[in-house]
Amino acid sequence: MSTPLLQVSNLGKSFGGVKAVDGISFDLHAGELLALIGPNGAGKTTTFNMVNGQLPAGQGSILLNGQELVGRAPRAIWRLGVGRTFQIAETFASLTVVENVQMALLSHDGRLFSMWRSASAYKRDEALALLEQVGMAAQADRPCSELAYGDVKRVELAIAMANSPKLLLMDEPTAGMAPRERNALMALTKQLVVDRGMAVLFTEHSMDVVFAYADRMIVLARGRLIAQGKPLEIRDHPKVQEVYFGSGKTFEKIAQKSAEISGVTGETA
Repeated sequence: MSTPLLQVSNLGKSFGGVKAVDGISFDLHAGELLALIGPNGAGKTTTFNMVNGQLPAGQGSILLNGQELVGRAPRAIWRLGVGRTFQIAETFASLTVVENVQMALLSHDGRLFSMWRSASAYKRDEALALLEQVGMAAQADRPCSELAYGDVKRVELAIAMANSPKLLLMDEPTAGMAPRERNALMALTKQLVVDRGMAVLFTEHSMDVVFAYADRMIVLARGRLIAQGKPLEIRDHPKVQEVYFGSGKTFEKIAQKSAEISGVTGETA
């Protein structure tokens, strides 16, 4: 197997005497969607923010293509090819759809701009090409304030692609979306992973989405990694079932629904 794009080793973070993340390790390869899941308080957000540089790691290593990310600022990590979307979509509501993407391109290129001067001429074709990939080119000249929430999430995805990321971090990408919208967004993300050969690490509470679209899953509980593997392995893992449900319940119904969503059944679910 090829060398992983992302290698996380013995990663940890404490707040006072509480170990929010306790020495976890995992890999992520190009062309792969990896879901980071766990119950509330498991350490998912802390892990996510350490990979992104928003929180300094207390211990361990995070390598992206062999380059250490620990100790780097979020902007420096972004420039190395790490994109991010947020649980609450981050866009400029007063700007048009295409101007939002152009602002991201300006930032990536390190260009200075004036708030009094329109960015409408800067790499418009490139911005439109990104919007085409997420199905938003037809709405390029509409203000973001007029968009439905699902469309705002698509614009945010186009913005995250402005630095041609090798790794895309998606924090609760389908939060606040209707079932049809969230499945459309994750299907789009899956296609971008295939087309661009990038990797995606995402957190998600909707288990039907996770089982339908993740290639692999890692599960945290109380800051520790308790399981990792393909969706079927996680579905049948007794420790994971215990953490989520206690005894007597399983992921079976969720997995069946996920198979219907993704159009697959059996071992490929």
